[in-house]
Amino acid sequence: MSEQRLDPVTLSVLASALAGIAEEMGAVLIRGAYSSNVKERRDCSTALFDREGRMVAQAEHIPVHLGAMPEAVAAVIEREPDPGDVFIVNDPYSGGTHLPDITLVSPISQADEIVGFAVTRAHHSDVGGMRPGSMPSDSRDLYQEGLVIPPLRLVRAGEYVRDVLDLILANVRTPEVRRGDLRAQIAANQLGERRLRELIERRGRDTVGAAFEEVLAYAERRTREAITELPDGEYEAEDQLEGDGVSDEDVPIRVRAAVEGDSITVDFEGTSGAVAGNVNCPLAVTRSACYFALRVLLPSDLPANAGTYAALDIRAPEGSLVNARPPSAVVAGNVETSQRVADAVLLAFARAVDLPAQGQGTMNNLIIGGRGFTYYETIGGGQGASATGAGASGVHVGMSNTLNTPVEALELEYPMRVERYELEYGSGGAGKHYGGDGIERAVRVLEPASLSLLTDRRRHGPRGAAGGEPGRAGRNSLNGEELPPKAGRELAAGDVVSVRTPGGGGYGEVAG
Repeated sequence: MSEQRLDPVTLSVLASALAGIAEEMGAVLIRGAYSSNVKERRDCSTALFDREGRMVAQAEHIPVHLGAMPEAVAAVIEREPDPGDVFIVNDPYSGGTHLPDITLVSPISQADEIVGFAVTRAHHSDVGGMRPGSMPSDSRDLYQEGLVIPPLRLVRAGEYVRDVLDLILANVRTPEVRRGDLRAQIAANQLGERRLRELIERRGRDTVGAAFEEVLAYAERRTREAITELPDGEYEAEDQLEGDGVSDEDVPIRVRAAVEGDSITVDFEGTSGAVAGNVNCPLAVTRSACYFALRVLLPSDLPANAGTYAALDIRAPEGSLVNARPPSAVVAGNVETSQRVADAVLLAFARAVDLPAQGQGTMNNLIIGGRGFTYYETIGGGQGASATGAGASGVHVGMSNTLNTPVEALELEYPMRVERYELEYGSGGAGKHYGGDGIERAVRVLEPASLSLLTDRRRHGPRGAAGGEPGRAGRNSLNGEELPPKAGRELAAGDVVSVRTPGGGGYGEVAG
């Protein structure tokens, strides 16, 4: 790598240029996608990596995607990619998160030498498995959740590997939509490669290589400076998941966060072992949740890349809920356990610094699929209040950063009608500052379909802070009959599914 040193102005310009490439990749992916899950909800992420597999720039997309991307790139590097290749992977135990999240990794070459990687990850609303939507509430192992794709060449020397593409599309319920989303991901990767090559042509390879190194070093330096402002010590916390889809028993997550000088160690000793249901996490997802919690403690202007996370050491017992081994089921671990891990880590840090109350702490996954369609959505709720004001209402919090599916788009694309979509006024916790309110979203199916619900915070509302009260717990129902947090049902035409999401915790005691 280049040993050239950059002046601060040049470094700032190049750092912005790299971040701009990642953002433009995201725009291409969103605009080119076929599925409403990507083009409307923006359930996707994009990033640039250097030749060694270190993330140097990312778009501000999905936290649970981006912390896990480095392992996908590392898995591809082991396969010795060549210029013109595009690798596909979704295996949670080889760099993925859960099977619906498909990652495409493209080597970026200049003068026939790899100088970096363009990476996209998108949630595909069906990848096979036992239930439409590939997010069953009752899966017991990975193979029930969909098609497992290890790192494979989807494109070789610029040409599709037809056998691989045909195999994937033969195992999904909506092949044309999947084909369209994969094409959008490839187009985004191609854009990233083109833009980085243009940057190298303008600035020179040595200068861009130096920018890679210095952007990482700058992020690490700023992160360590911020950590030194935290009081040294060990801070413990415990939280729980509301069942695993097999049992309704709470599943404990225990964390000990140790701050020492300019580094942090997060230890999950004492957390539950891997469970029979699908709330287990591969280590990549746990790492993403810890990265998110760290970012909450850092200045908002600090870039997020591999340097940002160099000061964080994560210890998770092998075979535990937060470091599961194959073939443990993991589909809800990515969406629900990641939220709870982030909540638990932030709860530990709240012993040392002033942090907001807990937000809704769940993605409220609603999956409905039938003949020729698969609908997937995560639903917003209440954000926790803080010392500076009330929490936001009806937003995605924590490890999710998606939008909603507009009613018009949903009803145009799927055989469903939205019966109710409104804020749950008063669901935020009371306090000096009130927590944000949750949402009720009720949909009627117009033909027989299959339902999967993966939710949490239905028994334990989000905690308040500094004397504030907890937010109201959420509630799921089918035709008015309450459903458990994790549930699967067969729906008849005319059935109405309602999801009421939690409110955020309040902050500070109520005056008077």
